[in-house]
Amino acid sequence: MKKDCLYIFIQFSLFAIYFIDWGWLSLSLPQWIIYPSLAGTFLGVVTVILGIINLNENISPFPSPKNNSVLISTGIYKYIRHPIYSGILVGLMGYAFYSFSLFKLLVVLLLGLVFYFKSSFEEKLLVKRYEAYSEYKKRTGRFFPKLQL
Repeated sequence: MKKDCLYIFIQFSLFAIYFIDWGWLSLSLPQWIIYPSLAGTFLGVVTVILGIINLNENISPFPSPKNNSVLISTGIYKYIRHPIYSGILVGLMGYAFYSFSLFKLLVVLLLGLVFYFKSSFEEKLLVKRYEAYSEYKKRTGRFFPKLQL
């Protein structure tokens, strides 16, 4: 449980830092970047919402699965194992470009690292909890859908 709390503390600290307008480390980007940035932000929000809806009662901010949880591998989870993390990263990255903020982009990269380690820890627990999780991992991408060639 200590590791769960540590990941949550770091994650929410980075969220807080991200949303404070520091006003430094601005990017110099062309104006046309605004529209793709807004599209990325919208895509991220939709991905988070779908992830939350599909998880339903299984949702928890902690990496440890809830006691009464079941393995969800349908809906958006058919394609992505951690769509909420993906949506947060894509949405925040889109907004970082929209606001021309290099600082926000750096925070997103740090958050990506936190999500990588948090999801690795979470997946170790899920493999122990659910017999089908190892096979699910093989066919489904962690943060983005796997390309089927």
